[in-house]
Amino acid sequence: MKMVHVFSASNIVKFVIIVLASIEQYGVVKSNPLCPSEYPKFGVPIYKGDIDMLQFAENLEHLEADFFLWSSLGYGLDKIAPELVMGGPPPIGAQKANLDFLTENIIREFAFQEVGHLRALKTTVGGFPRPLLNLSAENFANIFNEAFGYELVPPFDPYRNSLSYMLASYVVPYVGLLGYVGTNPKLIGYVSKRLLVGLMGVEAGQDAVIREYLYERAAKVVHPYNHTVAEFTIRISELRNRLARCGIKDEGIIVPPFLGAENRTVSNVLSADYNSLSYSRTPPEILRIVYGTGSECVPGGFFPKGGNGRIARQFLDKP
Repeated sequence: MKMVHVFSASNIVKFVIIVLASIEQYGVVKSNPLCPSEYPKFGVPIYKGDIDMLQFAENLEHLEADFFLWSSLGYGLDKIAPELVMGGPPPIGAQKANLDFLTENIIREFAFQEVGHLRALKTTVGGFPRPLLNLSAENFANIFNEAFGYELVPPFDPYRNSLSYMLASYVVPYVGLLGYVGTNPKLIGYVSKRLLVGLMGVEAGQDAVIREYLYERAAKVVHPYNHTVAEFTIRISELRNRLARCGIKDEGIIVPPFLGAENRTVSNVLSADYNSLSYSRTPPEILRIVYGTGSECVPGGFFPKGGNGRIARQFLDKP
């Protein structure tokens, strides 16, 4: 049987042309005058004061990365990108979730996006070991009990099914998104600003996907509880507002008209202020929420030993 030589001279030439075209298309070749650098010629790339603020975000990115990775793949950052863990302890109670095909694909994509976010942050401004995370079903059950003001029976389990998981996911990315909005005006370096808005754009997209998923099911009763999906989102948003102690910066997927867009809608697929601009939060507000204690000085919730980095640790050092 005569063998066919696949790698003929003509095929190699064609292959090289395709590779070179792809490289230029994706910006590896920088000589195209139509695609100048996105950075200014003058200014400070990364201002010293930017570093702590961007590193603070790594706490939330670690939380999201391991939550999404474990839930969609059954393993976490230690296997996917161990260099980003930097010796931090493994998360408590993380596990594979019982997800349908659609939801698992969404969450898997989110998971790998978070890996990229951590890499971008740590290679740009440095980082710290992953903090101890509590991703157990018990921790989520406590959050939902606090949101409803009584103990749900049976305890809420984020890993039970796709809807439960997306309700649990509603708890997480939005907090980080508002943190990015709050950090944005404080940054000085142009590389710092570019990094933040790049992160913020994807976090906003993740939050929008989660909210739209839940909005489609707003009237559905969450089994085995006698509460609708909309009510779950409202209760979680109210809880985060109470914990943060800085007014309304969080809204469920259904709202009274005075909180709707231009005071004309009760639908609330995207949470925003009077002018439909994103709300913002400060590091203390974020810590009060993710600790679940209402105090940036008292760890708990998702961070049993507190967050890492100078900003989070300085609050823990206070009496």
